[in-house]
Amino acid sequence: MEALTNLVGAINGIVWGVPMLVLILGAGFFLQVGLKFMPILRVGTGFKLLFAGREGQGEGQISPFNALMTSLSATIGTGNIAGVATAVFLGGPGALFWMWMTALVGMATKYAEAVCAVKYREQDELGNFVGGPMYYIKNGLSSNWHWLGWAFALFGGIAAFGIGNGVQANGVAQVLETNFGLNTSVTGVVLMVLTAAVILGGITRIGAVAGKLVPFMAVAYILAGLLVLLLNIGSVGAAIADVFAFAFTPWAAKGGAAGAAVWLAIRFGVARGVFSNEAGLGSAPIAHAAAETKGPVNQGLIAMLGTFIDTIIVCSITGLAIISSGALDASVELFNQDPELGVSGAALTSLAFETTLPGIGGYLIAIALSIFAFTTILGWSFYGEKCVEFLLGVKSLIPYRVLWIVMIYFGATADLGFIWLLADTLNAMMALPNLIALLLLSPIVFKLTKEFFASGGKSEESGGTPAE
Repeated sequence: MEALTNLVGAINGIVWGVPMLVLILGAGFFLQVGLKFMPILRVGTGFKLLFAGREGQGEGQISPFNALMTSLSATIGTGNIAGVATAVFLGGPGALFWMWMTALVGMATKYAEAVCAVKYREQDELGNFVGGPMYYIKNGLSSNWHWLGWAFALFGGIAAFGIGNGVQANGVAQVLETNFGLNTSVTGVVLMVLTAAVILGGITRIGAVAGKLVPFMAVAYILAGLLVLLLNIGSVGAAIADVFAFAFTPWAAKGGAAGAAVWLAIRFGVARGVFSNEAGLGSAPIAHAAAETKGPVNQGLIAMLGTFIDTIIVCSITGLAIISSGALDASVELFNQDPELGVSGAALTSLAFETTLPGIGGYLIAIALSIFAFTTILGWSFYGEKCVEFLLGVKSLIPYRVLWIVMIYFGATADLGFIWLLADTLNAMMALPNLIALLLLSPIVFKLTKEFFASGGKSEESGGTPAE
């Protein structure tokens, strides 16, 4: 087992190494330039379509709004609380700047993903709209590339059980045991029941629950974070200055070699940014393919908001709360005294909120983490399900959902060190087929976008072809 863990660890270091981060950023920047920075310039248009999209128009199963909420249910989660904290602890305040940069190029990636998802989606034997990287590879590229679609579906179907199921259930169980003394077995059973009540109803019920729960939890967390910033208002300006200053100059708080901290800021900012918003991984377009939308560009404009909301808004609030509250400096000082004393991850975010809101801040983070992780379980159940359906057909849906529910208990009560490592590795490997497909299909994305804006949004066709 140790040899297998070391092997997977070595692969993980490669797939999440510099080449992958360069590919993710490079593909996003290429798409952003090819789109003439439209995703950034048209954020307002995206929000208008989002609010208009509460009622679906066109073919599909869920409203454009609920499609975005489903994708956000999978992305707004531990990455926004624990991931940001880890990034600023290991890379310094400047890591937050590089998370922003990742988001700005990631908006173009997420836009292109949704455009392709709707353009090349299909209807399966049950009449459901299905799409995502495996389908836009199958229907948009030549047969020479079809193996990439199978590879994506295989990686996604397995990775979902780790990063979208076991790791999330374990996170909820641990945080509830630490803060409220709740037995992990009890948490596992409750999570199984709640998840079963939702996912056995398919994407329609997942979208309905996500459409109500995600806006509530996101707004509640944002308001709590803004309260922390308001109470530390005298330090917020300095915190923002630190974010920009240490993005390009060494952060010497932990005594790193000159220049090393700048690289750490870039590395952890980009890596955690991608982990948080999932732009480029190919997961979100699976949800957007089910949208009742007028066409690909309409849904693309809504989809790109997922990256904006997740990183530019939610992650920023977390990062600035950690820096302005003094929690980052306090943790680093403890780390310098004894590495075992310094805290990062969710514990650092909890420290920031507890420092500012004594007696309730830590509980707020515990509750937020639990809700975020639960909705991630719902969102990723759909992603994994569609990957498995692509490989094995619709007959696999019910067995997959049952297995998904059972695995939640295992995740809540087991030691997931190796499972986390394997899932994280496969998660990165999902990005490779997806990014290759997006680059190859970029001329189609650019053409559809140009036609859409040239016609005032009247050139859209919703897409969707019956299964063969």
